[in-house]
Amino acid sequence: AALIGPLAEELGGIAITCDVTHMVALQGALAELKAQAGPVHTLLWNVGPGVWGNIDEIGIDDMEFAWRTNALGLFVALQEVLSDMRIAGEGNVLVTGATASRRGMPFTTAFAAGKAAQRSLCQSLARQLWPEGIHGARVGIDGRIDLPTTRADRPDKPDEVFVSPAAVAQTALHLCRQDRTAWSFELEIRPHLERW
Repeated sequence: AALIGPLAEELGGIAITCDVTHMVALQGALAELKAQAGPVHTLLWNVGPGVWGNIDEIGIDDMEFAWRTNALGLFVALQEVLSDMRIAGEGNVLVTGATASRRGMPFTTAFAAGKAAQRSLCQSLARQLWPEGIHGARVGIDGRIDLPTTRADRPDKPDEVFVSPAAVAQTALHLCRQDRTAWSFELEIRPHLERW
């Protein structure tokens, strides 16, 4: 929340924060956004922090948190903005996902389950919404995003092992600008040094 205000000011945008695990708060934040900015054309769902641990280390709350942030929150957000896109006859729903959606590991038990639910929801949405002119797409990120916290975990690693946030944004913008005759549903991005 501390980062969003200055960023919105720099970009000339609006900063509204909420806890996406609380559906009423999410609905309220989206209603406030629409009141301040008008109809929503593009929804970027870049939510889904990691809960790490195997089945013996995580609890029910961890599993529910992963599902709420990755799938239920996206579902509720889309219900709130979809009418705007339908009235316009166009729009974008762009979701950032992770490789864990297709490749669960012991330490990603909750995270992988949440991301898999999110990916399946994205497929359902895209198949329903594309014929309406609404582009649903997913960007799977395979790697660590270049943030101060990830740098602190790996201070000895070079720049090119981290995923550049600016490069992710360029990929997202490319998807939003694709011609309707050549839409992509799913892209995976990773640093060239990432093993896969």
